[in-house]
Amino acid sequence: MKLKFLENINEYDEHAVRLNDFDKAQAALFLQILIDLTKNSQQFINLSDYEFIEPINCELILRVSETDEGITTEDYQHFFCDLTLEGYAEIIKMIEPFSIKETDAYRILYDLDNPIDFIFSAGKENEIFNS
Repeated sequence: MKLKFLENINEYDEHAVRLNDFDKAQAALFLQILIDLTKNSQQFINLSDYEFIEPINCELILRVSETDEGITTEDYQHFFCDLTLEGYAEIIKMIEPFSIKETDAYRILYDLDNPIDFIFSAGKENEIFNS
């Protein structure tokens, strides 16, 4: 599983942090990270701490927040994803199918008024996010 920041993914000057190039076993491991985050009331999880996640050009820290803010950054290398427990529960529902069946599909993990999307893409590259 690779973690990568993608700059200017569309004509609206939007960006994305993408997790891609994984199989159903790695999707299940990521799913468990999210379940642990929500059930154990951990304050944050740094995805770079997990051996199965290879940071390419960025670091992403998942944090439980009072509000759904999505992914933010100050330097375009260190990113923070601030979502409520309910926001992470929605992501868990979206990625669960990836842990059951092999696929090349992708999901945008939240729909917030935020210039940085969070993309979960099983394939190595998706044409619309081909960077």
